Amino acid sequence: MTNQLGQTIKDMVVVGKGILAADESVRTATKRLASINVESTPETRRQYRNLILNAHGMEKYICGVILFEETLHQKSDEGILFPELLEKNGIVPGIKVDDGLADLEGQPGEQFTKGLDTLSKRLEEYKKSKPRFAKWRAVYSISENTPSDLIIKKNAHDLAKYAKICQEHSIVPIVEPEVLIDGTHSVETSHKVTDKVQRAVFAALKQEDVMLEYTILKPSMVISGKQAENRARVDEVARRTIQCLKVNVPEEIPSINFLSGGQTPQEATAHLNRMHMLGEKLPWYVSFSYARALQDPALKAWQGKPENMRAGQEAFLKRARLNSLAAQGKYSEDMEND
Repeated sequence: MTNQLGQTIKDMVVVGKGILAADESVRTATKRLASINVESTPETRRQYRNLILNAHGMEKYICGVILFEETLHQKSDEGILFPELLEKNGIVPGIKVDDGLADLEGQPGEQFTKGLDTLSKRLEEYKKSKPRFAKWRAVYSISENTPSDLIIKKNAHDLAKYAKICQEHSIVPIVEPEVLIDGTHSVETSHKVTDKVQRAVFAALKQEDVMLEYTILKPSMVISGKQAENRARVDEVARRTIQCLKVNVPEEIPSINFLSGGQTPQEATAHLNRMHMLGEKLPWYVSFSYARALQDPALKAWQGKPENMRAGQEAFLKRARLNSLAAQGKYSEDMEND
């Protein structure tokens, strides 16, 4: 078991590479396609996946791709199953294994993640398609009354249980505690909440005896709410984010791959780059696991039209390249105009 987990970590923790989150549910994929006036059907969703996953050269910047269940069984234009296509190109296929969000009873505005009771059975089914890692997302909204201690404790418990079950199936878990960017909260509030969330998550992982050396963390950055006035600048976001991680994340964690969480593609790249320019000695690799921040430019260039496929792929590859550079502290804003 540990040999398989160790090999997956080795293949996914590569300097200059990050993880692509292409695990949008049908509902989310429908929203993405609607933004370019394309109807969501199994075929148009396949075309959307094909646009990104069949971009030649992405393996230079992407080490792993998180897939949605539907995508496991879909094929590229050349008739190759997407997980096989990724493996063929030296990219590790993974799978989103949570069942989405549900309202937490008696806690207005708070949600927990479904699917823990069926996880072990579903992993056995998913393994037929040979994903080597998994992802489970928990969310925390910031308001006057949230997040409550109850949701922080429940999400930490569920993330730890999920991680343990994955490792028992020789699958590397990505643990994703996302403090949502929606709201008017300050960067100070974000810092306070993120610190509390991360502390609870790692206490639960320890209690559950999860092997941290075979676990990847996918956190949100410490960032002002989207609707906040005087939002924190790049330097402060980078500094507070790293400060929070250094306090809470054990050295055994091999890689921290940030989610973009509603940031613009340029913001997400700039923040990651700045973290590598702070001069801090970091015990873990710090990189990206972006969805929209990698895919949005590609969608806009593609517009669902076959003749725009190359333009869409070039837009995707550009963002992947810029984030690869950011994961090494080598990005600069003028590269956006290349």
